[in-house]
Amino acid sequence: MRDKKPVYLTQQGYDDLKKELDFLINVRRPENIQAIKEARSLGDLSENAEYDAARNEQAQIEGRIQTVEKMLENVVIIEEAKKDEVGLGSTVAIKYLDDPDEMDEYKIVGSQEADPFESKISNESPIAKALMSHKVGDVVSVDSPNGTYEIEITAIK
Repeated sequence: MRDKKPVYLTQQGYDDLKKELDFLINVRRPENIQAIKEARSLGDLSENAEYDAARNEQAQIEGRIQTVEKMLENVVIIEEAKKDEVGLGSTVAIKYLDDPDEMDEYKIVGSQEADPFESKISNESPIAKALMSHKVGDVVSVDSPNGTYEIEITAIK
């Protein structure tokens, strides 16, 4: 039996995943089935590009449905984060000690919701791992692929 790795999601991430699954099952799958029927009606399947494309799309849809269903089976909803200690779901303001003018703010989320363009970092990232369970004012060392650096926690929201 395989270990089932938990999938950490915010409530919003969970709701979005449920909506995606519903859309795939109730909209995309029927559209694809119709496309396959129409392509089949065109005749010879051995040289039917529309049929091949529809079958490839079907494989992608079914693969994504399976992936999303497995994620939802193992989901752990991230509760409202504590404000006094960094944890999953926390938004953390930091400053870099080697460049005190450079400050950042990150929300720590599960790997499925990570989006650096929205300042959402995975709880599995080096910076999030270093920040976990620390408090405002703590200085932590971050082991990154580019070397170790220190940051100070200036706020937890």
